[in-house]
Amino acid sequence: MASSLPLNVDEIRTTLATASLGHPLYLYRDLPSTNREAFRLAQNGAAHGTVVLAEYQSGGYGRHGRPWFSPPGLNLYCSVIIRGMGLKTSLAQWLSWTPLVSALATVEAVQQVTSVSLTLKWPNDLLLLQRKVGGILCESLFQTPADPAIIIGIGLNVNVAREDFPEDLLPLAASLAETSKQPIDRNRLFAQLLLELEHCLIELQSHGSPRLRQAYIARCATLGRQVRVQFTSHDQVTGIAEGLSADGALQIRTQPVHSSSHQMPLLDVRAADVIHLRE
Repeated sequence: MASSLPLNVDEIRTTLATASLGHPLYLYRDLPSTNREAFRLAQNGAAHGTVVLAEYQSGGYGRHGRPWFSPPGLNLYCSVIIRGMGLKTSLAQWLSWTPLVSALATVEAVQQVTSVSLTLKWPNDLLLLQRKVGGILCESLFQTPADPAIIIGIGLNVNVAREDFPEDLLPLAASLAETSKQPIDRNRLFAQLLLELEHCLIELQSHGSPRLRQAYIARCATLGRQVRVQFTSHDQVTGIAEGLSADGALQIRTQPVHSSSHQMPLLDVRAADVIHLRE
């Protein structure tokens, strides 16, 4: 596959149609982590909508600090600073829904620019044919109660060739390039991603989560599946993912310990690793 065109701020701005996201936009050739740099900027008062974008991350990480494969010049690694909850949502709802709507926005942007249809693995993994093509990592910052901030970190495998993934990731990871004979224009994709993210955040701010919840459910590959839920306490449960609560929690119908006709109550899962089990 031909090499991917480099990221370029002027190229991004030719199609960037946002009111706030990407204003300002910082593009780096190399960073340890876009989330760490955005967190530093937010601590120093960076405005809502500030975006950090990098061609390469030497220390990219995902949930629970797991390393994120970040080869140079091929993918999207970015972090967006979001401030202000808005009117229609509580702090708890804002914090719980932002990762989910960020994943939804990324899927919508991919669909718009590449016509590739991705699905969502709760809470915020992006799947292509059941393999992970991207993920979201949100980190919150509370310097003052009146001005909470969220750093939305997005990693998306765009033009990396399948054979270039480390061997241990081959069964698990995917790239948008697998569906395209031509390199994907990352500048255009990134501009669309910021626009879709802005639309989702405005919807959350103005109308709360109901319509976003329905859009997420329509894209969610976890619902209806048998899953294993692993909590940070190392406890785990197995059951069927039946729904999504009003605050974005995954609702699991656990399997009874002893076989009986008694139906187990729904368990709301808000923070855990969810593994899709083979059907």
